[in-house]
Amino acid sequence: MTVADPTLRMERALFREGAALVIGCDEVGRGAIAGPVAVGLGVFLPDVRRMPKGLRDSKLLSEQRRDQLHPEVLAWAPHSAVGLADNTEVDALGIIAGLGLAAVRALESLVVQGVPVEAAVVVLDGSHDWLTPALADWPDTSRPRVTTRVKADRDCASVAAASVLAKVHRDRLMVEADAVHPGYDWPSNKGYASATHYAAIDRLGASALHRWSWLRQPALF
Repeated sequence: MTVADPTLRMERALFREGAALVIGCDEVGRGAIAGPVAVGLGVFLPDVRRMPKGLRDSKLLSEQRRDQLHPEVLAWAPHSAVGLADNTEVDALGIIAGLGLAAVRALESLVVQGVPVEAAVVVLDGSHDWLTPALADWPDTSRPRVTTRVKADRDCASVAAASVLAKVHRDRLMVEADAVHPGYDWPSNKGYASATHYAAIDRLGASALHRWSWLRQPALF
């Protein structure tokens, strides 16, 4: 095993401590200059089965391998969801509040699916708990507990699964958006900054999907 191989050790420890559900959580699109930010959630029960072979943090997988793993992850997690906050919301609220909004939307989708999220522990990648403040309007009895772990997307299988779900979902949206707003090379850059992406903005102007507050000042028209 290497440091990039996720396991179910943390999830099983949380189950031993009394968690009824563990929800892996990860975000994609945080640093993009176009498109939404996406938050993926994967729900797991104490009888969680062996993870799909080759599961990794989505950043460590090729696009082809992510696409291959996506249906396996969907089949492995009893419930899952991806929530979005679009570029206008990220511009208006800031990225942290945008992440919270996307995560709340994903949790609301789980509630609609019948998942008792109040009985869950959410494993959040990183050291900053941006999710709990986003749940401030939820009654105490309906909120999941949130725990953070640095490099959870690399170490925890539930979070790695969430990263694949979010990445594939968002990437497909950006590929589809290229047909509506062509010329920015979104099938390749997926809305992230690159020399060709900035050159296209300089040539075409910013589109309706760009995060205007994130663009370099010369690119604003």
